[in-house]
Amino acid sequence: MFNSPRTFLFLAVLLTSCSAHKMTSGTFSKTFSKAFSDPGIEEGVSHNLAIYRHSVISSIHYALDLDIPVSRNAAIEAKETISFQLNNTKLPLQIDFKEDPAKIKELHVNGQVQAINYQKEHLIINSGALEKGKNEVSIVFEAGDGALNRNADYLYTLFVPDRARTVFPCFDQPDLKATYGLTLHIPVTWHALANAVLQDSVVAGDRKTYRYRRSDKVSTYLFAFAAGNFKSYTGKTNGQAADFLFRETDPEKFSQSLQKIFDLHTSSLKYYEGWTGIVYPFQKFGFVAIPDFQFGGMEHPGTIQYKSNTLFLDGGATQDQLNARSNLIAHETAHMWFGDLVTMSWFTDVWMKEVFANFMADKSLGAADDAVTYNLKFLIDHVPSAYSTDRTPGANPIRQPLDNLQDAGTLYGNIIYHKAPVMMQQLEQLMGKVPFQKGVRQYLRTYANDNASWPQLISILDHYTPADLQQWNKVWVDESGRPVISYDINYNGDKISQFSISQAPEYGTKRIWQQFFEVALFYTDSVKLLNIDLSAAKQDIPQAVGLAKPLFVLFNTTGLGYAQWPVDPKLPRQLSVLKSPLHRATAYISLYEQVLSGKTMKPEQLLTLFSSVLPTEQEELNVKLLSGYISNLYWQFLKPERRVSLSLSLENEVWRAMSLQKSANNKKQLFKAYQDIFMNAAAEARMYKIWKTQAAPEGIKLSEDDYTNLSMALALRDNADTSILTIQHARIKNPDRKNRFEFIMPALSSNVQQRDQFFSSLEQKKNREKESNVLAALYYLHHPLRQETSIHYLEKSLSLLEEIQRSGDIFFPQSWLQLNFGMYQSAAAVTIVNRFLEKHPDYNPKLKAKILQTTDNLFRAQRMNSEL
Repeated sequence: MFNSPRTFLFLAVLLTSCSAHKMTSGTFSKTFSKAFSDPGIEEGVSHNLAIYRHSVISSIHYALDLDIPVSRNAAIEAKETISFQLNNTKLPLQIDFKEDPAKIKELHVNGQVQAINYQKEHLIINSGALEKGKNEVSIVFEAGDGALNRNADYLYTLFVPDRARTVFPCFDQPDLKATYGLTLHIPVTWHALANAVLQDSVVAGDRKTYRYRRSDKVSTYLFAFAAGNFKSYTGKTNGQAADFLFRETDPEKFSQSLQKIFDLHTSSLKYYEGWTGIVYPFQKFGFVAIPDFQFGGMEHPGTIQYKSNTLFLDGGATQDQLNARSNLIAHETAHMWFGDLVTMSWFTDVWMKEVFANFMADKSLGAADDAVTYNLKFLIDHVPSAYSTDRTPGANPIRQPLDNLQDAGTLYGNIIYHKAPVMMQQLEQLMGKVPFQKGVRQYLRTYANDNASWPQLISILDHYTPADLQQWNKVWVDESGRPVISYDINYNGDKISQFSISQAPEYGTKRIWQQFFEVALFYTDSVKLLNIDLSAAKQDIPQAVGLAKPLFVLFNTTGLGYAQWPVDPKLPRQLSVLKSPLHRATAYISLYEQVLSGKTMKPEQLLTLFSSVLPTEQEELNVKLLSGYISNLYWQFLKPERRVSLSLSLENEVWRAMSLQKSANNKKQLFKAYQDIFMNAAAEARMYKIWKTQAAPEGIKLSEDDYTNLSMALALRDNADTSILTIQHARIKNPDRKNRFEFIMPALSSNVQQRDQFFSSLEQKKNREKESNVLAALYYLHHPLRQETSIHYLEKSLSLLEEIQRSGDIFFPQSWLQLNFGMYQSAAAVTIVNRFLEKHPDYNPKLKAKILQTTDNLFRAQRMNSEL
């Protein structure tokens, strides 16, 4: 498939199907059978159904007309015509619609009325009503609400991965790209934004009609629109007009952010056009800021969706928040080429679009930086998150099999978002930057406006390198886990006589991770860097022989390697010697990983070490990294009684560090750290005074959002002032933020019965609609200070997981588990998890893996505490 219309002969159709679904010549006959045999009827969108439909359907266009009432509870009346080419009429045709079949009112096929035949989430079109060549299916129906995200005065679609079928009948698979003709009838005061350019609008009384031009060709999960009581602003991105819908009301956030948002999009677009050699490939550019959006962003061409509070920042924003906004915009913009222009054939390769979006975002944002700054940001952005999953018994490979799209959400997680960019960085080093870029450019040109798989990309890249990419790919992409690196160093007098590096898998079968990294030898007045290309289980490092005996050794000093790295026993006492912030970051990460593996030192010792360096650590990214590690060690890996004993000294250390820091951003980051860990009465009185008077510590600027978070931290600790939440609620000006706060308040109640009622309410899907709000509430419900009364929620949270996966968006199952189990350490919590897994030996393996990933720290903490 290329840009031209598909008018294929029988064999050409089959070969295209084989390629799109990752079939090799060795499985040709099996693919032939799947492509033209009856795929059967089952719930969801099976891979067999997708292969069959891809082999017989082409040239799809949806004409969709939606009448959206002002009330979120009123039905949305809809009409649709699906036109397509069909090359085989022997079998009935399945159109996906995961809704009550009673919502389908009329069905016409090629102008003839048809009886409605609905089976297992599919509208079945009898083969006798179909024709070879062009077909039209017209449907009058009531739109489903499953992915319309209807709020009181706005709505937005979010169809990834297979949720278009919950709203309108369609062929809901990524390799059946289509064009769309959308008509929206909405209240006259609303604004709307869709994939295509607005063709015309008509006002009639209190209603108006928006009619959009034929869209570019996109997959169903990328078709999107938003409509509602938004403010609308038209600015310029890369010299072209771009529409922006938003609901932010804070004048400071608006003035501080608006132009910067457009500038960030412009710089991203320019970089990607230059790097890919392809101009922006869609007819328009636009974006929407959505309150409490489920994700950070979603890459619909022409109408990118963003979480509003990530875009709109005030003058007190930290560098971490500014970086997060830049990363998000660069990531979603990169998707215009990687994921939208060229789309994965099947969600087995969903990671491809995410790795390229992250990898290219890092490149675009690092283009103006020196190598150390770029590598530091890359290291902190990706490696700790990747390790947090890859070290667990539930770790998954980057590329995972998928039998049915209804399970596609289980593929998402830290591995595809954070390990995959490390892998891609290693691949670029293996090939060289110029050959890698040439290969990727060829891939984009070859499959523009079409679909492709990872093996097809690897096949192209193979032509640009002598390296064995197939074997490299097997270890890095098709298998989970990371290597454990060790080393031997021997001396002859004060000179190195032998230096070797070994690797072994942390778990699983023996294998070799070929990778590039640096080892640094530190001396009194210099640092010697050794460039390592590790390609064996044990490898001598000849360039080290004859060098002077170092004070200590540090691995992965560029931050681009991937392993559980060894820690020199002298390193903890030498952190002050590390002048480079990148060297300090890799030391912090390596120490933390060693401690979690039961090596080097105990969690309490590492907590003391990390808190001691806070006053002198001036790099903001490192301050954020250390603050996170301190929180994890304090709340999850210290026994409660030790936590109480250490709390006063830790509070004092963090407050002292905040006072000594010169940077306002560092001060604010440490204020947040103090807010996270305070327990003692004096600290609580200090924080209460700051909240009540709204007088921030010297050198720190606190916003309304900051005071809201502080009020919740005080309520969590059952502050004597029971009116804190009520007062803070009155202070909040923005109606969307006020609604969010109202939702969370019961989870912060000092009344256990009220908290129990709140958790019970989450059993009903309607109370989980605002997923980001649910997750925020779960954090407070399961905070260690409340776990004595919340642990009985855990069993129910596991029993709800399958329903959460079926009804929630892609990140919700993992986040649900993380926020329910992420801070426990008790034997009772371990028992609940083990008992659940024992009772469900045939549990969905992908969901079981999520359980093992999110409870790994629980099991580690329990083992560590039992050893003390």
